[in-house]
Amino acid sequence: MARKRHLSRIAAMQVLFELERRDTNPKEALERNISELSRQFGDVDKDFAEDLLNGVMDKHDDLITSVESDASDWSFSRMDPIARCILLIGAYELLFGKDAPSPVVINESIEIAKEYGSAETGKFVNGVLNAIAHR
Repeated sequence: MARKRHLSRIAAMQVLFELERRDTNPKEALERNISELSRQFGDVDKDFAEDLLNGVMDKHDDLITSVESDASDWSFSRMDPIARCILLIGAYELLFGKDAPSPVVINESIEIAKEYGSAETGKFVNGVLNAIAHR
């Protein structure tokens, strides 16, 4: 189950990244990303991925405000694009999700940041999400 959710978070992150770059249909992009991840790595929890993406999109402005308030001296637009997408998902799970404990959400976010960004991205994501979790 944990692997499925990890892949679901990646699928949602990829859609958010695509949305930053071009006008795309989020539902179609999510379907495509889930299909590609499933072929490569195994089952993805589609319902969880949809819930994450829809939740982030519904709460987008609130999530940006929250991330910016805990990322001292960093505006959202100045952040690395991968970090932005991961932070939106992590902040959504911490603030509005009821599925996973804070340490799990933070660790998952750090792992994805390291996979798709750099070690520095992982550290940045860790700091911001820890601040949100302890607020």
